[in-house]
Amino acid sequence: MLFDSQLAKDVMDYALNKGADFAELFIEKDDKGQLEILGSKVHQVSGGIDFGIGLRIIFDTKVLYAYTNSAQRDVLMSMVDKLCIKDQKERQQALQVLSQIAPPENYISGAIASTHEWQGPIDFMMQIDKSARSQDKRLTQVKLSCLQRLQEIEIYNSEGLHATDQRPYCRLMSVAMASENGEQSTGSQAPGVFGHWNAFHERYNNSSDLAQKIVHEAITTLKADPCPAGRMPVVLSNAFGGVIFHEACGHLLETTSVQKKASVFHDKMNQQIASSVVSAVDDGTINGAWGSIGLDDEGAPAQKTQLIKDGKLTSFLVDKVGALKTGYERTGSGRRQSYRYAPASRMRNTYIEAGKDSFDDMISSIEKGIFCQSLGGGSVQPGTGEFNFAAEETYMIENGKITRPLKGATLIGTGPEVLQEISMVGDNLELAAGTCGSVSGSIPVTVGQPPIKIDSILVGGNA
Repeated sequence: MLFDSQLAKDVMDYALNKGADFAELFIEKDDKGQLEILGSKVHQVSGGIDFGIGLRIIFDTKVLYAYTNSAQRDVLMSMVDKLCIKDQKERQQALQVLSQIAPPENYISGAIASTHEWQGPIDFMMQIDKSARSQDKRLTQVKLSCLQRLQEIEIYNSEGLHATDQRPYCRLMSVAMASENGEQSTGSQAPGVFGHWNAFHERYNNSSDLAQKIVHEAITTLKADPCPAGRMPVVLSNAFGGVIFHEACGHLLETTSVQKKASVFHDKMNQQIASSVVSAVDDGTINGAWGSIGLDDEGAPAQKTQLIKDGKLTSFLVDKVGALKTGYERTGSGRRQSYRYAPASRMRNTYIEAGKDSFDDMISSIEKGIFCQSLGGGSVQPGTGEFNFAAEETYMIENGKITRPLKGATLIGTGPEVLQEISMVGDNLELAAGTCGSVSGSIPVTVGQPPIKIDSILVGGNA
């Protein structure tokens, strides 16, 4: 255990004695290590351990939050005093008897191990570096880094919950840079697992394959033609293509925005919000997936949540405060970056489910359009789902065939619009690791989808 249970009970009881309806302690120990390879050499090794405690107190639906690096009684009691000073009243609740829960035993991919074992990652990254550099003389640099992390948490709340969890993470970031005739381009891959290095290497053990992917993207983009602009059909690839659904639609289904009616979907439950070929899920229980959790950061068990079924909205992503303010049942979606943040409703592994269409049929159905193999950064308006995404690796589709590579493509639209324009959904679902930033900080998430065909979307280009 990270924290004294009697002290936890005393702090929560003190908050309830000031009239709070709910009190919670989130205790975290976070052990991180990161190693970087640059110029075919180990360039940098960093790491450290962070410990802290977050205190959340709720009066009715008003949330108060503070955090500290100290586990001293007087510091924690002083935090209660400061948080409650404007809202204290007669005692409303009794402290419930604590009952300890733990996450499922089989939700972690591989055994929990040290975050500072580096020989295996170094050997693997050196293989990627060597393989990538041998493929094309236009390659100018290869940059690789590996993150290993073990997050240990303990949660107490005044409703009787005492939960503990251990969360191992491993992710490898690889970038290839190419140059020719003054033009520069990059290619990247960043797979990750919920598990440590052995689990990562078991799943991604082909260094040549990773090297080939980053070099192919860099060289393809280097020699690409300018992308044409205008409304046209677009086929989005699987895996990280799902970032559009995550950003432009997924955030609109979190009660963080729904409870404020800041989402266009806040009053659309059980209504048709997407094409009937679209079904979407947010699942925290996938073994080894980067965005998986056994328990959320409020101590609720993770679950699989059907967000959209055959185009109809079937659920939101609901945390404790979201449940208080909307009346919807919690979905195990309360997440936060660390003890420095109060939890909020957030995504876990979010993806469009596989359909029945083939990729070849999608391409052959288009006379003129584009195929996006990979997407990069972009911006999204949370309230409306309006987005602007850069496409990293893109190809022209002409007369039902993929022809020449393109560069400078941008996808512009809104989440609600795109959902309605999806006419074909492929049969080969893939997931990809990512990092999501929102009101409760940056957290590991997975995005994903099979290939999808969007009948009409605005494409920005400079041809």
